[in-house]
Amino acid sequence: MPSAMEGSERGEEGEILHYEETEDDNVSPTDLSELLKEGTKESHDHAENTQFVKDFLKGRIKKELFKLATVALYFTYSALEEEIDRNKDNPVFAPLYFPLELHRREALVKDLKYFYGEDWKEKIQCSEATQHYVDRIHHVGQHEPELLVAHAYTRYMGDLSGGQVLKKVAQRALKLPSTEEGIQFYMFDNVSNAQQFKQLYRARMNALDLDRNTRERIVEEANRAFRLNMQVFDELDKIGRSLTEEAQEGGLPVHDGKGDLRKCPYYTDKLGKAGPGCPYHAAMALAKQPLVQLILAACVAVAAGAAAWYIM
Repeated sequence: MPSAMEGSERGEEGEILHYEETEDDNVSPTDLSELLKEGTKESHDHAENTQFVKDFLKGRIKKELFKLATVALYFTYSALEEEIDRNKDNPVFAPLYFPLELHRREALVKDLKYFYGEDWKEKIQCSEATQHYVDRIHHVGQHEPELLVAHAYTRYMGDLSGGQVLKKVAQRALKLPSTEEGIQFYMFDNVSNAQQFKQLYRARMNALDLDRNTRERIVEEANRAFRLNMQVFDELDKIGRSLTEEAQEGGLPVHDGKGDLRKCPYYTDKLGKAGPGCPYHAAMALAKQPLVQLILAACVAVAAGAAAWYIM
């Protein structure tokens, strides 16, 4: 196995790695990195073709939806990194322990503070699909730690690859600050070269002492991780379709007047509270008043007369 690092293997925690470009000349089809690459191709394609991802890549993502996606990532990475820390000395995972370079929880905290404010913890909750993902990660970390490799691989390698494309799309589509607030999740400040680091990570995976059966189970678990991730995407897509307008900062989407009033986010949020109801329905109710109708009719007549005079 070619060396993917310059000098010694890896310094103490807190030391930034330096590594050099290496060719994967000695990669074998039976290496874990190759098994994962080939064994998850179909799942990867399916994930890229979910409606949520396709819309995201086209820049069609609402800020409220992006915030919810960030919340889902926070709960997912909190679970993943808790289990990674639990197994950092376990031989089946220890060589892949790169907290300084890879861990995302603290970056996500910064993003949530930006989007929700200092009291962000009180404003977020774990969704149903995300909870299923979180539960699986905890089960693996506590009962089948050798499968934790699958979850780390699907998350971190994706973040260092396609995630960098999503960062640029989000920054442009949502008009986020050039100071990179709101997209700290995508910033890997301690990885000087993503391609070289991925080579290092794959080399470490391939060096794990795993039998054939365990390698196959890791590939199966990686596909399961993709499915769990796609369920989160589908959940976000359904939420996105219910957002009829881009929510303003600190506000909610406005009901469009179609369907059940009780499903209007604005109306539901205001139930039992003092203050105005749904703007759409308030306007429609006002328009039905006889006096208002008379005034509107007069305005229309004046406007028509003015238009006729202008044409003449």
